[in-house]
Amino acid sequence: MIVQLTGTLVELTASHVVLDVGGVGYELGVSAVTAGSLPEVGTPGVTLLARLIVREDSMTLFGFSTREERSLFDRLCAISGVGPKLALSVLSTFTPTQLAGVVAAEDAGMMATVPGVGKKLASRLLLELESVFAKDPTLLSLATAASLPARGGIVATAPAAGSGVEDDVMAALLAMGFTGEEATLALDGHEDAGATTTKSALEYALKRLGRRS
Repeated sequence: MIVQLTGTLVELTASHVVLDVGGVGYELGVSAVTAGSLPEVGTPGVTLLARLIVREDSMTLFGFSTREERSLFDRLCAISGVGPKLALSVLSTFTPTQLAGVVAAEDAGMMATVPGVGKKLASRLLLELESVFAKDPTLLSLATAASLPARGGIVATAPAAGSGVEDDVMAALLAMGFTGEEATLALDGHEDAGATTTKSALEYALKRLGRRS
C-alpha cells in the first residue's frame, strides 16, 4: 500500500498532480484545496499523503496535504453511492474544518452546493458524517478547532452559500488561503476565456495565481 510520496512536483492542476519520485512519475488525483496548498511546479521534496484505490480494471492514486483530508476521503468513499470523484468534489468545496462546521450545523443547503450532490444526498451525507466527526480520532479535534457552537447553531467558518460559478470558486480560493482581493483578480476575465464551469473557472484562477504550469 502506498501511503506517502515525496518527490519533485512536475505537473499541477486543480484536480491532479504528478510527482517525480526517483525518476518515476506518479499521477495523483487531488482536491482543489490540496492543489492550492502546493508550491510551484519544479519544486523538489514535495510530500503528499496518498491513498491507492484498487478496482478490477484500474489502480488510482489520490494525494492529500493533511491527515484530516485523507481520513475524510476514506470515510466519504465508504458511504454508499459516494466514489472517489464525488469525495474529492466535497473536499474541493470545503476544508476539513469547514466540513466539520457544515455537519455540526446540519446545513443541508450548504452541503448541496457541492457539485454532484443533490438535496437528498446532502441530507444523507450529513447523517453519515455526524458520527464520523464524533468518533474518528483524526477528525475529533476539528470541531474544537473551528470553535463550533452547539448542534443547530450558526457556524462562522463555513463559506457563504454561492449563487453561481464565481461564488463557488471564490469560496474555494478563500478556503485555500487566498485573500478576497487575490481571488477577485484571479477570476477576472474567466468568462471571456471560456471558463464558465466551476472546475474550469477554478483552474483558470489557479493558473493566474501561478499554481500550475
